[in-house]
Amino acid sequence: MRPRNTENRDLPPGMVRRKRPRKNGKVWIGYYYRDSAGKEIPLGTDLSKARLKWAELEAKEKPADLTTMKGIFDRYVRDVIPKKGERTQKDNMAELKQLRPTFDEAPIDSITPFNIAGYRDARSAKVRANREIALLSHVFNMAREWGLTERENPCQGIRKNKEAPRDYYANAVVWDAVYGMAELELKEAMDLAYLTGQRPADVIVMRIDDVEGDYLLVTQGKTQQKLRILMGTKEAENSLGKLIREITERNACHPSKYLLINKHGKRMTKGMLRLRWDKAREKAREKAIEQSDPILAAKIGGFQFRDIRPKAASEILDIGDASLLLGHSKQEITKRVYRRIGATAKPSK
Repeated sequence: MRPRNTENRDLPPGMVRRKRPRKNGKVWIGYYYRDSAGKEIPLGTDLSKARLKWAELEAKEKPADLTTMKGIFDRYVRDVIPKKGERTQKDNMAELKQLRPTFDEAPIDSITPFNIAGYRDARSAKVRANREIALLSHVFNMAREWGLTERENPCQGIRKNKEAPRDYYANAVVWDAVYGMAELELKEAMDLAYLTGQRPADVIVMRIDDVEGDYLLVTQGKTQQKLRILMGTKEAENSLGKLIREITERNACHPSKYLLINKHGKRMTKGMLRLRWDKAREKAREKAIEQSDPILAAKIGGFQFRDIRPKAASEILDIGDASLLLGHSKQEITKRVYRRIGATAKPSK
């Protein structure tokens, strides 16, 4: 018995797949519609668009998995999310988990701004709802690019829930309390985060080979923004240059190229940083309680490692310099979200 051709079993009747090897080793794949006369009509290289053209040629309704949000979400997960940063991928998957129960079975052309507003109002987590609607808006835009809908994006113009930016500021007393209880590698992590103004995820991946001349080179994981942070001049090193030199000297006996490592030479991970941070903060909080200072204890308890970045932004006098260090394209973001102390004023007399 002749073996059955399984090459096109996943395609609709009348659609065929053609493959052609390229000189660079890659394989070109195209889709064609074979009419009743045996003539093949090209449908393109995108399977989803090819199936839509097939439906038009067959005068049939569009395949359900290309018109309902479930199929569109699935393609977004397959084609778009993997190209994003690690943290963004994780956030997007959590956001889709919330969106799917409401929208999975809905045809894309049936969703209206009223539906989006209803979803926003029904969500108890108001800030997360804003992020979920922002993701849904991008999914709609991608669906338009893929040719899966010609409707306007129903998320456009939808009012967002009000958000209050985090307003915690770690003053010198709080900083010194936690810093005094920290292990050496945590102290170095705190100093590195403060002097560079970078996010925790970017701080723990800094390496000695990121140093180029008088600069520490940084590529921010969230935005891919590139920075060169000055470590001093040939005449004198600044605080960052001194810190990196001291870290490098301490790490000289270990093969790891990461700046933040423990005494055994293992690089600092998110879990290690969190464990050491929680331990130092709790010791500092308990000490404040022992000294009968519950207000300070509460302030220490609210201190998070991510608050070091806005602390740095708040203590740089020039907002332009602060915005540049944080990698913001607009000073307004630095001012509204990261500057957490008021303007300097003189007394009346």
